[in-house]
This record gives sequence, C-alpha cells and structure tokens, in this order.
Amino acid sequence: MSSKVRVRFAPSPTGYLHVGGARTALFNYLFARHEQGVFILRIEDTDRTRYQEGALKEIFDSLKWLGLEWDEGPEVGGAFGPYFQSERLDIYKGHIDELIAKGGAYRCFCTSERLDQVRSEQEKAKQTTRYDRLCRNLSPEESEKLAAEGKPHVVRLRIPDGREVRFNDLIRGEIVYQSDVLDDLVLMKTDGFPTYHFANVVDDHLMEITHVLRGDEWISSTPRHILLYEAMGWNPPIFAHMPVILAPGGGKLSKRKGAASVMDYKRGGYLPQALFNFLALLGWAPGGDREVMTRDEMIDAFGLEKVNPKPAVFDEVKLEWMNHEYMRKLSVEEALKLVRPLWLDRGFTGEEKYLTEVTGSLKDRSKKLTELADNAFYYFRDPETYEEAAAKKHFNNEAREILIELIAEIQKLEPFNHAALEELYRKLSEVKTVKLAKLVHPTRLSVSGVSFGPGLFELMELLGRDRVVARMKKAVERIETSTP
Repeated sequence: MSSKVRVRFAPSPTGYLHVGGARTALFNYLFARHEQGVFILRIEDTDRTRYQEGALKEIFDSLKWLGLEWDEGPEVGGAFGPYFQSERLDIYKGHIDELIAKGGAYRCFCTSERLDQVRSEQEKAKQTTRYDRLCRNLSPEESEKLAAEGKPHVVRLRIPDGREVRFNDLIRGEIVYQSDVLDDLVLMKTDGFPTYHFANVVDDHLMEITHVLRGDEWISSTPRHILLYEAMGWNPPIFAHMPVILAPGGGKLSKRKGAASVMDYKRGGYLPQALFNFLALLGWAPGGDREVMTRDEMIDAFGLEKVNPKPAVFDEVKLEWMNHEYMRKLSVEEALKLVRPLWLDRGFTGEEKYLTEVTGSLKDRSKKLTELADNAFYYFRDPETYEEAAAKKHFNNEAREILIELIAEIQKLEPFNHAALEELYRKLSEVKTVKLAKLVHPTRLSVSGVSFGPGLFELMELLGRDRVVARMKKAVERIETSTP
C-alpha cells in the first residue's frame, strides 16, 4: 500500500449530492490536504437501475462549487483509472474468478422465489433472516457445470464460521463483530455487475487507498469488507466512520428532514465558503472555540482525532449566521459580482456606480445573497404597495402634513446628500416639536414601501431627489384616498 495518504470520495449518480455526502467528501478533502496526500473522486455507477440522468453533472458541480477539487478522477485523469466503476467490469470479473478459484467465494443458483420462501420461513420461526447457504455446499465441479449450462447465479462471499473480526476505527476505537452473525453477502449479481461491496474493496485496493473515511451507516459492512480483503490476500486500509448528522428536531437527516442538496443551498443564496466552514464543524472541533475559519486554517487544524463519534446536529440557524459573517467579509465588488445575476433575473439593472452603491448599502445587512437581491427592489422600482402594519401605524393625517412640508423643503435643499438631509430632518423635528421618528418612519415607508432597510438619509441620497420627491408625493395621495 502507498505510504502517501490516498483517500477517495465515491458517490453514486442516483440523485443529487446532499449535505451528508458533501460532509463526507469534505472530511476526505481536509484529511488529504492536511496530510499532503491525494484526494480521489470515483463514481460508483454499477447500480444501473437507480442511475439518474443529470445526477453526475450535479455531483461534479456541487463539489466544484464547494471548492472540493479532486486530484484524480473524472475530468482529471490519473494513473489508477478508469474512475467510473461501469468501465471496470473486466477488472471485477477477473478478480471474482480468482476468488472463486481460491474458495473464498461461491456461485449461488437459488432463485428469488426460493430466497423469498426461506426468508418467510425464518420470519415465521422468529429467526434472523439470512441466506441458508444451500449452494455453499455445491462441489466445484457441480458449480462449474451449472454455470457452463448458463444457469443464472450470483456470487457470494464464503464467510468463515466462528471468527472474531476486529478493526480499529480511527474515530470510534476498536470494533468487534462475530462472523457467525454475518450473511454470505452477494459480490456479483446475475447481470454480471458487481455489488457495491465487491467493487468497493477491489477499487480501494487497486487504487491504493490508505484510509477509508465514510458515513457511520457502513460500520456494519466493514467486517465483511475485512473478510473480503483477507480472502483476496490483501491488507485492508484504515477505517474511520463519520458521525451521523441529525435534523434539528431529532432523527437522522433525510430528504424529509432538511437534507437538501448542495445546489439547493447555492440557489438559496448561501456562499460556498460558508457552507464549507459549517459542514466542517459537523462532528469536528478545531479547538479554541474557533468557528469562522479560512480554508487554510481548517486544513492546518484538521485531524481525525478531533472528530467526535457522537451525532452532529444540522442547525440551519447557525448556518445562516455563519453565512452572514461571510457576507460581511465580502468586498462590495465581490458581492456585486455574485448578486448581479440574481438582479438580472429580477429585471434590476443600472449603471455600475449605482449598482456598487446599492450593494454597499445592503451587503452587511443581508444574511444571504437572495436577501441582498430581494431587498434591493426599492432601489430599482417605485413601491406599488406599502407594508400593511407599518402603513396602518405611520400613514395618517399627521404624517400627510409632515410629508407635504418635507417635500417642499427637500425640493430646495442644497446640497442633496445624507448629511444635509439629516440636518434638515433634525431642524424640522425641533421646529415642530415632534420626535424625529414622526418624520423618519413615514418618509422611509414612502420611499421604500417597507419599514426597514439601510440608513434613511443614505438611502434617499442614493435614490436621488427626483425619485424621493415623486415617491413621497405618491404616498401623500395614498394617505388622502385611504384616510377617513
């Protein structure tokens, strides 16, 4: 086995890349980079019945968006290819023949009907459901004869009896299984395609994988894999099984409980560096109460000894908080580059200087890119409606008189900038002996349609005198037609 760390992420193109799979890929990536090793992408596409068109591209796009660039694999190449299992069938066929010849595996000619009957009888007898090993006792000659006749069959691993299978998990410590509880698992299906288990072991060996970092759902398969390595005469890699990710309300993260795809988070306005950082902390603690970290800091600090085997909770509130932190770290130019396509989709356009100023006014207030895109509407369009609760509170006859007086003052204000506007509002507040809020709230609602946003006077300066006056006049008309 290679002395250099070699790890792999091996998704199946049977659907999108969900956040659980992305966390597994990310831990492999961080471990490889920390150890100055190799991060490999392998596509496990032997289950053709579940193959989904378009899933492969989504997996590639998701990994690239997160910045999980692979060193070997599809689109990159490498000395250990092909990296699609569907292109390695001859390799599996050769090794399965070798394993049968060694006696480590055997052909099973049982029909699905017979297997169903055996399972039903075991359930009635309240026994563990497992293959009853009928074909395990066939002589090599009889097995060869039936295969030569073309009788359909699978190939099963010959699990030894009375064995204690031990392995040291780098996250969970020593794990022990008794071989007597293990079924003779299928290695090769009747269609000639290998099962996940066989292809996985063969590929990990031939690709010189040193460490297998995967989800905890594969712990129960690991003793079978170890026995398969043993039957092939190979040394197994080192195993580490990631902690399960729980939904906020409890229960394993699933499609029904928040396991969105990576691309869903992109479409939802999250930044890749924020999702990367958040996923890295699902089960891993860098120490020192650190949370918001650069990629290089995470690579430098990463170690499997710091991964907690206890379940981690996928807290979207924390993810949103972290995304806000990363939004604030963006330069205005970076934020504009990211939000511009979203504005174009909404029909929001303008000169570069204006777009830059709009971005700067909203960036630090926005938790997500979609918020930055949506909350900018009043910079591009006059309000067609007004926030209902705010209008009931702030649009009245008193506000109407105030707005009329403000309009007259704003039309002759020089210069028209936020400092002069603030001075005007404060002076008028003193002259009329009313609180500043009595002037500010109706104005904000008039010019934006909502009761929240950036500093009012900066907003007014950016909108320009003509738009501000026109919107305030429209608000006066609204008050006149709706107030008794």
